[in-house]
Amino acid sequence: MEFASSFLLPALRSLGRNKMRTSLTMLGIVIGVSAVIITVALGDGAGGQMQSTVSALGSNMLMIFPGSPNRNGIQLGSGQTKTLVSADEQGILNDVPNVTGATGGVQTSTQVVWQNNNWFTQVLGTEPSYFPVRAWTFVAGGPFDDSDMEKEANVAVIGETVRRKLFGIVNPIGQVIRIKSLPFRIIGVLAPKGSSGFGQDQDDVIMVPLTTEQRKIVGITWLNWIFVNAASPETSDIVKTDIISLMRDRHKIQPGNEDDFQVQSMAQLADTLKQVTSILTLLLGAVASVALLVGGIGIMNIMLVSVTERTREIGIRIAIGATEWDVQFQFLIEAVMLSLIGGIIGITVGELIAWVVDLALGWAFTISIPAVTLAVVFSATIGIAFGYYPARRASRLNPIEALRYE
Repeated sequence: MEFASSFLLPALRSLGRNKMRTSLTMLGIVIGVSAVIITVALGDGAGGQMQSTVSALGSNMLMIFPGSPNRNGIQLGSGQTKTLVSADEQGILNDVPNVTGATGGVQTSTQVVWQNNNWFTQVLGTEPSYFPVRAWTFVAGGPFDDSDMEKEANVAVIGETVRRKLFGIVNPIGQVIRIKSLPFRIIGVLAPKGSSGFGQDQDDVIMVPLTTEQRKIVGITWLNWIFVNAASPETSDIVKTDIISLMRDRHKIQPGNEDDFQVQSMAQLADTLKQVTSILTLLLGAVASVALLVGGIGIMNIMLVSVTERTREIGIRIAIGATEWDVQFQFLIEAVMLSLIGGIIGITVGELIAWVVDLALGWAFTISIPAVTLAVVFSATIGIAFGYYPARRASRLNPIEALRYE
């Protein structure tokens, strides 16, 4: 009670006498703290979205792509080799331990037509095993099977985006679309998966049997990719090493020569994304913290003005017995209260803006306790650091000169 009556209440009265100046001084702290909170919240949201995207693809999944052929010393670019074949997929299933599933595929993009509607989309040729490997379910109909693969059947499964663009409210099951002038009967509609998080609409796709696409649509015999499911995320690195060893052996790659394929692990991708988002969040938070320093400078300037305006008041307090520490502490309390009140308002505003932005982007909003704690501590530190000089200056005024001051 004595502390409140001696320091807190006088500090509040002093700040309340100049409401406009106090508000403008706190504004710098509000903006700084809000910027830090928003930056950290959005960084966490982006990181969480990326992690959920990777989890949706499967944290235990590995992806094998063709490599970059070297002809006469010239690299032709990733994905240009033609050595990735279905026999590689079968070899992985047969010879690599801890593999629970694998599927190969090819893809192209083309215009598809149904009656008077048309849509440019990705046509993906794959195997029946693709759907369990990707954990992709159906909302209508079902997948093609091995007999469709053997017959090179003209059947197709469509994603939600293609269904909406071509058929609208019409039931697509049993309808016939044209892909590169070839008729394909719709036998299934995939459950929506949404954006991949990398700017790709996973539902904007048509899937047909692998053999049908290879021979009737794109005219190739090799694969564009193979997806492999490891038994668990923990075994992904071991499976990756075994796949590389097997593929080098199958493709007869001599020691010291480059691979003609690439193996990417979703577990590694998840770790990389986590590191990248953490670094970006840290950098953006550091940039946003500059606004707090600007707010601190504003507090120091206003407190210096306050010392000048209250010179006579300070002289009276010293004359009636206030010690140098009492005066110094009084001004420090005012500076810290400015920072803390501004910090609390900044946290509230920052969390609100971050929540609105995350809601608009469809991200999961989380309150970062460390960020809030840091913002509060930083606010108090700013108040002490930038309030110290004005407080020290006030405490060292000569009481006789201060009483004469007009």
